[in-house]
Amino acid sequence: MDATSRPAVVIDNGTGYSKMGFAGNVEPCFMTPTVVAVNESFLNQSKSSSSKANWLAQHSAGVMADLDFFIGDEALSRSRSSSTYNLSYPISHGQVENWDAMERFWQQCIYNYLRCDPEDHYFLLTESPLTAPESREYTGEIMFETFNVPGLYIAVQPVLALAAGYTTSKCEMTGVVVDVGDGATHIVPVADGYVIGSSIKSIPISGKDVTSFVQQLLKERGENIPPEDSFEVARKVKETYCYTCSDIVKEYNKHDKEPSKFIKQWTGIKPRTGAPYTCDIGYERFLGPEIFFNPEIYTTDFTTPLPVLIDKCIQSAPIDTRRALYKNIVLSGGSTLFKDFHRRLQRDVKKIVDARLAASEARHGGDVKSQPIEVNVVSHPIQRFAVWFGGSVLASTPEFYPACHTKEEYEECGASICRTNPVFKGMY
Repeated sequence: MDATSRPAVVIDNGTGYSKMGFAGNVEPCFMTPTVVAVNESFLNQSKSSSSKANWLAQHSAGVMADLDFFIGDEALSRSRSSSTYNLSYPISHGQVENWDAMERFWQQCIYNYLRCDPEDHYFLLTESPLTAPESREYTGEIMFETFNVPGLYIAVQPVLALAAGYTTSKCEMTGVVVDVGDGATHIVPVADGYVIGSSIKSIPISGKDVTSFVQQLLKERGENIPPEDSFEVARKVKETYCYTCSDIVKEYNKHDKEPSKFIKQWTGIKPRTGAPYTCDIGYERFLGPEIFFNPEIYTTDFTTPLPVLIDKCIQSAPIDTRRALYKNIVLSGGSTLFKDFHRRLQRDVKKIVDARLAASEARHGGDVKSQPIEVNVVSHPIQRFAVWFGGSVLASTPEFYPACHTKEEYEECGASICRTNPVFKGMY
């Protein structure tokens, strides 16, 4: 049976979470943290066995280390319960930094989670914008050499978020993707399926920073949370209780007037003693997401709000694309799921655009009437895995298979073929 007659495997590796499944599905089969736990005892054993006499011991220790590792939630629970397992996060700020761990991660994804033979399926993998071409070569090498896949396509994440095409029934391939993940935030303008590379903006504030800020606020207030559990508690508080407010001062007043209505209780169990504990969740509910709109409350290194950066990004794009870009600002990534996040973003970007138009009219003495610019921020329940869903849609089209790099091409030309992946227009 030909691999093109089977559904392609779609894997979206993010800094915080990886989503994996088969093309044609609406949701990924699995969403798991991008983390690997390797049994260090075997690795140490192989390092210490360096003499020729110990070659067999070294070899078997290496083989055992290759076999004895876990990924995702299983890796996290192993590292908590046993000190012999060391955690490794292969992706940092959207870029793969540990290729050995990444290969192990893919191995478990394919064999233990998706339970498929990689030789029978084409693969669609995703990458962050601004990824170096060498990174694509490494990915191609691992996929073709280790897993022997028949075909591979590496797609840029924001393009897939647009390809998810959930704005209208017609898939709109021009827009700005605001991708706020766990480890990186990118603002990427796309025109007709092509990324406008010179206008990409990225900010050093992401989902992990919201968690750190919530953790810091709880710690400063002296809440009774065990230190070893504080980051995990902050993450769960962020995901459960945080929301975006329209005005920070009004929100403070609301909380102060009716604390019983707005303050939530968090209950947990201390991991070491098993004793229960409770803590209050107050201002951090709205202060956490506020760092995207007022970054100075969190850091002095970076103080440009997200709406200002989106406007700068569109203004630096070619002039004939700008109206279409303002009209289709698409949210992607789990950290855009805060309640009312899209409304606040739309309001703030609209304010900047309207102020510019008013200033322009005033400069011309009111003689020139500008046509109003429509600003539209698109929010949708699937934005958490919009990239994966876009990949699923893309890999379901008949144009997908001819656009992939094949094993034969790889053997003939080498890994350099993976440096470029064509944009195909069967989508719209």
